[in-house]
Amino acid sequence: MHLDNGPLGRTSDYPERYDPSLLYPVPRADARHSLGLADGWPWHGEDRWQAWELSWLRPDGVPRVATAEFRVPAHSPNLVESKSLKLYLNSLNGTPFENADLVRATVEQDLSGAACADVSVVLADVDAQASVVARPEGAHLIDDVEGVIMPGAQPLASLRSLEGDVVTETLCSHLLRSLCPVTGQPDWATLMVHYTGARLRPEALLGYIIGYRDARGFHEACVERIFMDLEKALNPERLSVGAFYTRRGGLDINPWRSTHQGDAPPLRLLRQ
Repeated sequence: MHLDNGPLGRTSDYPERYDPSLLYPVPRADARHSLGLADGWPWHGEDRWQAWELSWLRPDGVPRVATAEFRVPAHSPNLVESKSLKLYLNSLNGTPFENADLVRATVEQDLSGAACADVSVVLADVDAQASVVARPEGAHLIDDVEGVIMPGAQPLASLRSLEGDVVTETLCSHLLRSLCPVTGQPDWATLMVHYTGARLRPEALLGYIIGYRDARGFHEACVERIFMDLEKALNPERLSVGAFYTRRGGLDINPWRSTHQGDAPPLRLLRQ
């Protein structure tokens, strides 16, 4: 897992000055090898981060604040461990910058270096109007479906319905929970599955999601495993899987993977 020297699960000092060395990259290769992917990620996608505690100093010492969005391409060799990102962003708190554009360019350069790929960074005014939704538009919530096929009954084997024509739909559940691979702390998310293909049985999908409650893994790796499991079981014409994780330490992570090109949905859910 390459985390022996990382900050996760350790007591960390609060950084006082800008320090890009705090960023801790984690190779994606180990988790992908466990999925049978020897040559990297073969599909499309990105990890969309939302940062709610970004601050720096004007040259005269007056603090500035902003929110930020980071988009890390799924083909990047590394993900960035979230606690290290929090510490890195905190290192900006006492550092003077000429303007917000320089802050954005600095963070973009540092994250791109850690991920070994081009990362995009957008800053936003904390006083700007922002929309919040309960779930992605048009998504059908499956959390109250009857006859759930629970994990012990192997729901993936019953995922594909034998009846009906090809459909295009978006299904959603607020019940995804996974565990941090190091600390074991729970991470909560809303899962979105959009597909075109043979109809998916919601009672089987919900049972599969429930089975993740004790699964350990980084958010990005969990979404990739879910994507691969559904792609193999359903064999759809199109498939995209996204998870909107609740924030921790002022950050939330929203991995999105797809069989087709596109961008992770630019949403902020109610729980975030």
